[in-house]
Amino acid sequence: MITLAALQMKSVPGDVAANLARIEQAVKEAAAKGASLLMTPELGLTGYGAGAIIRDLAEPADGPLVKRLQAMSVATGVAIIAGFAEDAEGTVFNSAVYVDGDAVPVVYRKSNLYGDYERALFTPAQPGTVTFDHRGVRCGMLICYDVEFPENVRRLALAGVDAVLVPTALPAGYSGTFIADHMIQTRAFENQVFVAYINHCGADERFTFAGSSRIAAPDGSLLASAASHGETLMIVTLKPADFDVSKTENTYLNDLRHPV
Repeated sequence: MITLAALQMKSVPGDVAANLARIEQAVKEAAAKGASLLMTPELGLTGYGAGAIIRDLAEPADGPLVKRLQAMSVATGVAIIAGFAEDAEGTVFNSAVYVDGDAVPVVYRKSNLYGDYERALFTPAQPGTVTFDHRGVRCGMLICYDVEFPENVRRLALAGVDAVLVPTALPAGYSGTFIADHMIQTRAFENQVFVAYINHCGADERFTFAGSSRIAAPDGSLLASAASHGETLMIVTLKPADFDVSKTENTYLNDLRHPV
């Protein structure tokens, strides 16, 4: 069982200091409310729509930016998932990092880049199964567009995760509404896992965001949802054992004949 805090956030494009300050405020609030993990959106540290400056703001996973997150985690006892531009292997990845105190950070790199904007800034990673244990709950990470490919979630489910944690930058519009209102719950149900899908809100110079962050349970129910506008900090307790009946009735993983 874990208590998850999820921040639907309005990042400031290109202003890492401001975004760090906002995350620090949220992690303190999360700690006060008993959460052990804070999630923030895709590229929340740089701002999603900052443009080419994102590449200049890229840092390695052992750089000052991640160390600052680790210091916040040490000070509050709350682990953090944050999206950042990762400088690694001679290129830049759209990445998310999980930090838990001073333990070695866990990094996931986005494999399915969305549109010409992302492809001009980042290198796609090979699809990977990145998992970690958080307070006894097995978690996996994806980023935004990755979750729209069912193979990615299924791969994590087959690896035994209880929860798939997805920082996102979902744009406003019909497709964004459909993804938030239907796809996230479907991914949770068809894989019998929790799916936390945490978005930006508001707009920057390039994009208007859908907000509508969602946390879905293995039985397809919504545990929490945010409005289409405005910052909000959702606090939800994830208890895998509460959904044992759903897993018994919906045995997709056991009955799968052609695993991905």
